[in-house]
Amino acid sequence: MADDTQAFDDSAVVLTDDAGRFLPCQVEQRFDLNGREYLLLLPIDSPIEIFVWQEEEEDDDGVLMDIEDDDIDLVFPTAKAVLAEHNLTLQRTAITLTAAGELPEVDEENCLILELDEVDEAGDPMTEEFQVLANCFHDEQEYVLCTPVEPLLIFAYRTAKGTLAIVTPEEFQAIRGSLEEKLFDVLDD
Repeated sequence: MADDTQAFDDSAVVLTDDAGRFLPCQVEQRFDLNGREYLLLLPIDSPIEIFVWQEEEEDDDGVLMDIEDDDIDLVFPTAKAVLAEHNLTLQRTAITLTAAGELPEVDEENCLILELDEVDEAGDPMTEEFQVLANCFHDEQEYVLCTPVEPLLIFAYRTAKGTLAIVTPEEFQAIRGSLEEKLFDVLDD
């Protein structure tokens, strides 16, 4: 995904996706690796995930599943209205949905842990923790509106044209060791 960038100043950039959606980000770190400038970015507004309950025959409670981009467009108006009741403004931004406004304090009783399709280096399933913000219904389906408990960090690099491009998962795996080394060097300074 090639992204155009508009700079607010040295500490912030705006990523733009192919659909013309924007994602304002704070620049957490900048570093050079193999002659290329990399940036570690943090969205300025809170990332939002929408999950749907899918019933499974062997599981009476069902399972939470990611929804497809086409489904986001259908559910978005309802989700936006529900989050507005919590003083949050849902935005259809690049890379991820975001919400402007102040999130409630994290309450462990109002969090859920989802098992990812990936495994860690020890072969154990990876998990991600989400804070549930609200539930909503659309076409008789229940949706859960969440925000990740851990910050959503985005790796990008500056292209030869001066724009930013998101580091793909494959690229990230290829340069992961060098990136981690650079990050730890910056943190130690």
